Amino acid sequence: FANRAYLDLTGSRSRGSALSPEGLFGHAPEAAQAMFRLAEAARRGQDADEEIRLDRTLNGEAPAWFRIRTIAISSQDGDRRQIWRVSDVTRERERQETVFRELQHAIEFLDHAPAGFFSLNREGVIDYMNATLASWIGRDLAEIGSGGLALEAMMAPSDHARLLHESGPAHESRIDVIETELQSATGGLIPVRLLHQIQFDAAGRTLPSRTLVIDRRIGAITREESVSDDYRFSKLFNASPFGIAMINSEGKIIRTNSAFTRIMPAGLGKVGSVFSSIIAADDQDRFANLIDLTASNKSDDAPVDLKLASDGRSARLFVTRLHADAPGDDAAIIHLLDTTEQRALEAQFAQAQKMQAVGELAGGVAHDFNNVLQGILGYADLLLANHRPTDPAFQDIMEIKHNVNRAAGLVGHLLAFSRRQTLLPVVFHFTEILPDLSRLLKRLIGFRITLEVKHDRDLWLVKADRTQFEQVIINLAMNARDAMPQGGELLIRTANIAASATSELGDTTIPSADYVMIEITDTGTGIAPEVLDKIFQPFFTTKEVGKGTGLGLSMVYGFVKQSGGFILCDSKPGEGTRFRILLPRHIPEAGERVVKADAAAPAKPSADLSGQGTILLVEDEDAVRAFGARALTQRGYRVLEAATGVEALSLLETEAVDLIVSDVVMPEMDGPTLLGEARARGITSRFIFVSGYAEEAFRKNLPEGEEFGFLPKPFSLKQLTETVKDSLG
Repeated sequence: FANRAYLDLTGSRSRGSALSPEGLFGHAPEAAQAMFRLAEAARRGQDADEEIRLDRTLNGEAPAWFRIRTIAISSQDGDRRQIWRVSDVTRERERQETVFRELQHAIEFLDHAPAGFFSLNREGVIDYMNATLASWIGRDLAEIGSGGLALEAMMAPSDHARLLHESGPAHESRIDVIETELQSATGGLIPVRLLHQIQFDAAGRTLPSRTLVIDRRIGAITREESVSDDYRFSKLFNASPFGIAMINSEGKIIRTNSAFTRIMPAGLGKVGSVFSSIIAADDQDRFANLIDLTASNKSDDAPVDLKLASDGRSARLFVTRLHADAPGDDAAIIHLLDTTEQRALEAQFAQAQKMQAVGELAGGVAHDFNNVLQGILGYADLLLANHRPTDPAFQDIMEIKHNVNRAAGLVGHLLAFSRRQTLLPVVFHFTEILPDLSRLLKRLIGFRITLEVKHDRDLWLVKADRTQFEQVIINLAMNARDAMPQGGELLIRTANIAASATSELGDTTIPSADYVMIEITDTGTGIAPEVLDKIFQPFFTTKEVGKGTGLGLSMVYGFVKQSGGFILCDSKPGEGTRFRILLPRHIPEAGERVVKADAAAPAKPSADLSGQGTILLVEDEDAVRAFGARALTQRGYRVLEAATGVEALSLLETEAVDLIVSDVVMPEMDGPTLLGEARARGITSRFIFVSGYAEEAFRKNLPEGEEFGFLPKPFSLKQLTETVKDSLG
């Protein structure tokens, strides 16, 4: 069976004379393989189709296309039959070839147009680039491939922010004109103008861009001509380290540079938005006043420091009014500098300067008080030496001595704050101290407060004055107790802080190094923000009159600083307070002993404190010098007195002296200078220095390797005679 269309196609007059499809097309070499595949499918009773192209039609005319399909069917008697369908698709294929040639021509035109073209996705990858642009930047199109080309391979990072937009208004489309430079593969720079079309989908996500690239060098006779004034301005505008925004008369942003985009918090400072929207609410009036003054030519061009909305960062703004005849709708240029880090550093520096100044004052006051207390304590000891415990005046003198010691403790806190107290550093683990200390703390804080101690594993060693360190912990625990009158929780936690983790502490002044941290956290009333900056100042206290000296935290601060460490405090009213103390990790030297938990000290037998020899006592305070001379004379020593270092040198020229006991701070000549002059004159007498300051405060002024004794003020009669006895052997 064959229908009329098939007979017309084959040129047959009857069905009996019509050729089969195999006979009709099998003669053409170009169709032989396709016809063989169709015949094989027919013999297997399978469906198949092929499209063949004949160089000549069946009647010998121009080339033609045929689509041939064989379909397997079964008759009612079960015999297998095959239907062959032959369609002349020459016109359809001619239309497709025409469309393909036109598309090929368009691609050829786009690829080799005298302008570059690329498409950038939201990840910053160039998905498409035409051949013209590829040749400009010296790239092979095969380099781009399916993975694309990263934007940084073609453009400096400072310009990325102007091309990349994470999100925007739904369905919005806009074109940005950008003057920039492209980087070639050989390192050269190509000045270009970009017409960068950005589109956003229904969800506000960035769609791949369509970006036209115009080479600014084309048509230029010289390099100077290619870099026009507007190009120079654009390059300067976008390369500036300052954030720059141009606003119109309505206060809307019409253009920004890369630095401005980097400074802005997420979602703020977009082109088309009102500039004032980036300013914090508290500073809106100041900004509006600045704009009004600028518009009326009354601004003095002085910068204004404001806070940014969203994240509260600090910024310094310079606003410049444009002339009325300026092209376009530009009204003003705003330069913006992010001063957040600068402000933080300024505040930290001011705080450090203030604490240093207060420390210097506190140290000077403490030194003078120590001299006064030394005289009182010395004479109290002399009186006690002449009164039996049964004498009526004995208890009165003891009360005087007791109050002097209390005053000396307060002076010690001042010296601690000014970092001039005498420390006796030893090497130890926090874990060696806290078990015994926590038992004491439980008794001190009371049953209403739960104490929990947590240790990090394998804590590093520290080197500090152990007794002072324990006092610091007790002081902070007592403050926590006072902040929890109704009870609460006190957590003491220790941890190693590696150098790589110091940046996570939240304080940029802490150098990168290994530290051991002890953290003390309470659930008390907290500290108000306006008070937090003052807590380490001497005599500052929030406690009731008579319940605090204001020296506890200043002593803590001074000890930590003198030990080379840092102390941080953060608190929120009603939520509690956390103190973090960081002491430097100490790596023991060969033979250096690590102190273990306290062991019972053996009882020290009473010593004979009398002696012989000549002692030169150098002290500018008359009362202190008189007490020392009497005390040492009573113990059998011959005592010479001098009020200054110069006077002492005169005595040394005529007297043989076994031991020199000298104050450190004196008029005309101080103690360290006296020692140097004595050694220069060949005097080998032993030295004991007496001072209210720490030994480290003056050791640097002594000859290297010089050995000497040290006696901190105020000292008792017994301490004086013991130190002298030990020094003379």
